[in-house]
Amino acid sequence: MNIDPKKQNAAALLGAAFIMATSAIGPGFLTQSATFTEQYGTNFAFVILVSIILNLVVQVNIWRIIGVSGLRGQDIANKVLPGLGYFVAFLVALGGLAFNIGNIGGAALGINVLTGLDTQYGGLIAGIIGITIFISKDAKPIVDKVTKTLGILMIILVAYVAATSGPPVGEAAIRSIAPENPMLLVFPIITLLGGTVGGYITFAGAHRLIDAKISGEENLGHITRSAVTGIGVASVMRVLFFLAVLGVVHRGLALDPENPAASAFLHGAGTIGYRFFGIVLLSAGITSVIGAAYTSVSFLKTLSRTIDRHEQKFIIGFIAFSTFVMSFVGSPATLLVLAGSLNGLILPVTLGSMLLASRRKDIIGDYQHPTWLIVLGVITVVLTAYSGFMSLQNIANLF
Repeated sequence: MNIDPKKQNAAALLGAAFIMATSAIGPGFLTQSATFTEQYGTNFAFVILVSIILNLVVQVNIWRIIGVSGLRGQDIANKVLPGLGYFVAFLVALGGLAFNIGNIGGAALGINVLTGLDTQYGGLIAGIIGITIFISKDAKPIVDKVTKTLGILMIILVAYVAATSGPPVGEAAIRSIAPENPMLLVFPIITLLGGTVGGYITFAGAHRLIDAKISGEENLGHITRSAVTGIGVASVMRVLFFLAVLGVVHRGLALDPENPAASAFLHGAGTIGYRFFGIVLLSAGITSVIGAAYTSVSFLKTLSRTIDRHEQKFIIGFIAFSTFVMSFVGSPATLLVLAGSLNGLILPVTLGSMLLASRRKDIIGDYQHPTWLIVLGVITVVLTAYSGFMSLQNIANLF
């Protein structure tokens, strides 16, 4: 049976958008957002807005440069500076591993909410689900379908709880542009940015398009629209989830530190909200496990022929190792926030190398990368480098 190339490309473009979006709204984002919404209240709307703007700058810059060059992030970095690609691949794979351990933990918390099963066993189940997806020879189209279906499901369920919890939307809108004590929001900004666009997440969709052989300046419009679609999906989820939790904390109800997001949904929509959150967290965990494992290995496969030849086996091994390590971790919620902070420290290096590549004709040919994107990208690199340094002083407070 022949598949229409146009339909195949359209499916890959949408799949790339959703693998990025669902990676960006994984368990780390849910846990971080619930924790910080309780701490900062309506002022967290400013963090959400800033993170969306920075996300747009980062993603569009990187997707366009990777798309035009037809090269993966690590190969571009090696051309910018010999050896830099190996360093970037190591950082992204290490950050992806830390995040994936947290993703397994997040899925385990979701299973715990739904069944009451201990997180140690829930983590094993989550790992098995992730491995099963990559056993098939046609794993990549399956990944596209799974991330799209679960992504839409998460948005629908969170929208229900947001409508039920009764958040102060007007006050949140005002604080999104006029927060109280904005300097106090630096740490949540870099943590949320790291959790939604740092490390492997930035490259998840772009590398999916390279694998689908959608590249070159002639496809730039499609590539940019795919990036913006992914950002739009993730942004809708961020806003809805923030409002769902805000409605609860605005009433003065305390969240459970062991599973803050789940308790928010319980307070916001009762037992059905609690079960809905179990589905959301499990979905977020599984899609992020897929994104983290796939993208981390994609950073390593062009550096090793062995990994390239046995890509799916290494992805399965990546998930299996993450699942094994998770069984020895005591607090998944803390690990998820920590992984977000660490991934935020990677962002200035990866984005900076892409921006340098945008000025190299041996990488992008005659393509002229928009000056406004470069300027905003440089500003983002400076902000995230500074914020990342500042966040190091706050990581200790998580323990």
